[in-house]
Amino acid sequence: MFGYIQPDMPYLYGKDATLYKAMYCGLCKSIGASCGQRARFALSFDMTFLSALLHNIMNTDVHIEKAHCVLHPIVKRPVAGDDAITRAVACLNTAFTYYKLSDDVADEHKGKIKRAFFAKGFRKSKNEHPEIARIIQRRMEELWKLEKENADSLDRAADPFGMMIADLSDYVLKEFATEYTRRLCYSIGKWVYLIDALDDYEKDIKKKNYNPFFAAFGEGSKCEMLAAHGEEVNFVFQSVFAENAECLRNIRFHFNHDLTDNIILRGIPATTKRILAGKCACKTKSELKKVRA
Repeated sequence: MFGYIQPDMPYLYGKDATLYKAMYCGLCKSIGASCGQRARFALSFDMTFLSALLHNIMNTDVHIEKAHCVLHPIVKRPVAGDDAITRAVACLNTAFTYYKLSDDVADEHKGKIKRAFFAKGFRKSKNEHPEIARIIQRRMEELWKLEKENADSLDRAADPFGMMIADLSDYVLKEFATEYTRRLCYSIGKWVYLIDALDDYEKDIKKKNYNPFFAAFGEGSKCEMLAAHGEEVNFVFQSVFAENAECLRNIRFHFNHDLTDNIILRGIPATTKRILAGKCACKTKSELKKVRA
């Protein structure tokens, strides 16, 4: 998706770091096999996390073997084997990339060549998992409608993206889907949308693109917005963290879940804190306190 969902590496066990890297490489290979080699350029950390989460909930063990890859042709590296879950995530990654680029074309009137680069991969992913494409298209259209309306509610603006991730999780999980798996995926999707908007605050204002934080608060810079409304922004993100923790306590995992716990409970808050504080020249201690997550 966007690359924001990452482990908190200093607190990640060695075994989980190995598993994460193997699943990243395995997903890359699966994208190439399912959607073509060009589609591999769109691989993201977000989808690696999703693959790890889905495998665990669906009681599907990950088989790791040493193998060569394009970037490492000499020394073999641990690579997770391909399976139905990985192929579904591969198609999801490719389809979402295509629709995200379509959004960029609509917003900024550029990027058609880049989108065309992934068009063949998108067609392959759509042929293999047409429901994934339908879910993404339907929810993205809802999102585009809200953005055109200049929706000034953070929750309302983020809802279609959260619903999209929740719907996609239900589709892949099938009988393993529960109220809490859906709530968790909705919450993470909501967070991705909002943290991306916060990260792009200045860029969106400069390019006159929609940004939910600007629509809600109207400040001229991210620093000014956080100085004036930091407590409200912090509450939104803290609510997401609390929801994630509650859902994790109620989801049945079939294997050790240290990796996904690290990403959800430590990685997501760490990324939030970094983006809240990044590139912000607040001048007073009181302003800095409002920026901290």
